[in-house]
Amino acid sequence: MRCSWLVLVCCLTVSMGRGAPPNIVFVFSDDHATQAIGAYGHAISQLAPTPFLDRIAERGVRFDRCLVGNSICGPSRATILTGTYSHINKFFSNEHTKFDGSQPTFPKVLQRNGYQTALIGKWHLASVPTGFDHWEILPGQGRYYNPDFRTANGVHREQGYVSELITGKAITWLEEARDANQPFLLMVQHKAPHRDWSPAPKYLGAFSEVVFPEPETLFDAYENRSLAAKHQDMTLRNTMLLGSDLKVESYHTNRFARMSAEQKAAWKKVYDPINEAFEEAEWEGEALVRWKYQRYLQDYLACVKSVDDSVGEIWDWLEAEGLLENTIFVYSSDQGFYLGEHGWFDKRFMYDESYRTPLLMSWPGITKPGSVCSNLVSNLDFAQTFLDAAGLEAPMRMQGASLLPLLRGDEEVSWRKSHYYHYYEYPGWHMVYRHEGAYDGRFKLIHYYDVDEWELFDMRSDPHEMVNQYDNPTYQKTVVRMHNELEQLRVRYQVPPNKPKSVEGVTQHYHSDKIKVRQGDSE
Repeated sequence: MRCSWLVLVCCLTVSMGRGAPPNIVFVFSDDHATQAIGAYGHAISQLAPTPFLDRIAERGVRFDRCLVGNSICGPSRATILTGTYSHINKFFSNEHTKFDGSQPTFPKVLQRNGYQTALIGKWHLASVPTGFDHWEILPGQGRYYNPDFRTANGVHREQGYVSELITGKAITWLEEARDANQPFLLMVQHKAPHRDWSPAPKYLGAFSEVVFPEPETLFDAYENRSLAAKHQDMTLRNTMLLGSDLKVESYHTNRFARMSAEQKAAWKKVYDPINEAFEEAEWEGEALVRWKYQRYLQDYLACVKSVDDSVGEIWDWLEAEGLLENTIFVYSSDQGFYLGEHGWFDKRFMYDESYRTPLLMSWPGITKPGSVCSNLVSNLDFAQTFLDAAGLEAPMRMQGASLLPLLRGDEEVSWRKSHYYHYYEYPGWHMVYRHEGAYDGRFKLIHYYDVDEWELFDMRSDPHEMVNQYDNPTYQKTVVRMHNELEQLRVRYQVPPNKPKSVEGVTQHYHSDKIKVRQGDSE
């Protein structure tokens, strides 16, 4: 039975010295790299500004080292809901996994204690959401154009662009379904900028004339690295598809199946000239990789613009209604993403671009505007942060830590000195070997246990993670120390023993064929 509103207010006033408990607005995207957010200062984002995301950082805290425990969509979402690693919540990979909705989650705890809870957008956990008073989700990955939505009453299709529809539904819930006498949790979860990076009609061609700087590692040869780096299947050169990914319509694609005649006409007006120029150029080798990189970023960043708009619209609505002052506004993504670094797209590796996810948080009166936090925080911490902010006790099984001391700028707080990572999905999309590792803020130790290979990177001298120092005698004391750190983390988080399996007979072609069959739409 829920606590009465009066009792809840009194309890929170005593425990936190504040008035009404805060509202929580959690805007979440899929595959959004920190490189594509202006507040993080990367060269790419300077050419594709994100003013509304940047505003969160200007009014609150930018976390520079927010790390994920398993860099893939569904497992990251399960971790955020439960505050536990994959081996605890049992959602290890996107392949053949269904989230157990009966386990404790932070929305359930909030709901039981006077919060109204709503979830709108991408769910991607193959189960019915629990802990929400209202939910409306995309089945599976969802579609960019004219998507289906699932509710407790079934599935229906709507006309429009997915990011705009999700934003509209969130604001409609705030305006029409929200109980003004209750604090609320609103989770707004976007499909964008997930593959196949289809921009909104208003942003088609938004960056078609922009030339983005190439990453230094675009033509990485994977020398002095593990077999995992060499045997993955996620390169722009070999894996990225001209048809479904890069919009060259002379190659097989089912793109227009969902579009109206008007949407298709707008699309072809932009892409037909680009495709004609591509066919005439007959790119090959490195020149083709460079063309793919520019085409990829132009579409990816156009999708990001719609997410940025969504943040701005929801923020502005809260501000206009006088709710922003008592609202924790959070933006994050399920993990980072490769924008050509190492010649890749996608995620999965413990290498920095996918291991690190954006995290921007604003809470007026608590966060100091323009703050930057370099502590090792994690998506493991979100659940306990939200519960702590509401003055509620987290379930004992949760494994993270509340970020409230960091939000307040407490420089004396004791914080984790290292972080644990574990990726499980192999064989599967992009064929990245299973691995685990430890990171202490400078050194990163990675173990690909199916092939028993180790990597050690010194992030200070080698921020692009190009040189494996594991067998370098100069680093042997560090190797020993990081091995000990990894074992301590495994004990701390109750990680069961790894069970290596053979990778013989499993080829890259497994995944290439799978992508071609499914058109890059089910990843």
